Amino acid sequence: MDFKESKFMYLIAFIVIAFVIGQSLFFLIRAYNHGKKIGLSAKKMKDAITASALFTIAPAVSILATVVVLASSLGTVLPWIRLTVVGNLQYEVTAAQNAMEAFAGSGKAVAFGQDITDPTVFSAVAWVMTLGVILSLVLCPLLLKKIQKKVGKVKLDSGSDNKFGDIITAATFIGLISAFVGTSLAGKASTIEENGVKQATGMGAGVMSLAVLLTSIILVVILQTLCKKFKWDKFEPFVMPISMFAGMGMAMLVYAVLPESISMLEWRPAV
Repeated sequence: MDFKESKFMYLIAFIVIAFVIGQSLFFLIRAYNHGKKIGLSAKKMKDAITASALFTIAPAVSILATVVVLASSLGTVLPWIRLTVVGNLQYEVTAAQNAMEAFAGSGKAVAFGQDITDPTVFSAVAWVMTLGVILSLVLCPLLLKKIQKKVGKVKLDSGSDNKFGDIITAATFIGLISAFVGTSLAGKASTIEENGVKQATGMGAGVMSLAVLLTSIILVVILQTLCKKFKWDKFEPFVMPISMFAGMGMAMLVYAVLPESISMLEWRPAV
């Protein structure tokens, strides 16, 4: 059996998922009992629980998309474990890529999207993905309150309601999105070295990446506009997941409909 899908991996997944579900139920029951003590009606609490459950559907779809993306290299169990706890597409993919690239020239190199067959590489990727995200879990309880208090006091000017923290958040998000856009327009394909020869794995910027990028951007703009115009506040969390799956669908459509000479055309190949 593939070590990525072994009984041991499934056992770890079961333990982690059972702990997460148990923790959630523990706090749900405590919150419900506390609500009754302070006089909240059962209907209000049930409505809050229902609304919260529905709100988690959109993030769950994004998580499913991330598992699908990572499964090509890591199998399904490790991404399932990782995203049951904490993580997102941008972080998980970046961490996995960096870990894989660290093996360049070692004879064990593997590019993202290529199946990992070496346990050493798989173990390294798992450790990097896990340890990299732990820092935020440690720092948030210790420093987040102080950081928010300090950042919240900073304003653009004395008469402005815009806080500096909002600007930093927006700038960070724009920078992150710009990195992905740049990769789609001008990124080179990953390479691995086998027998002294570099070989491309995956694709660089080309027709496929451009089609996926444009599809996702156009759909996000359309859906966000509709949400604002018709005040579909509850639909907004679904905009990003829908756009992600639409991009994936466009990639499959382009490959199926266009000749391979066009659909696989790259202007930034690896070699």
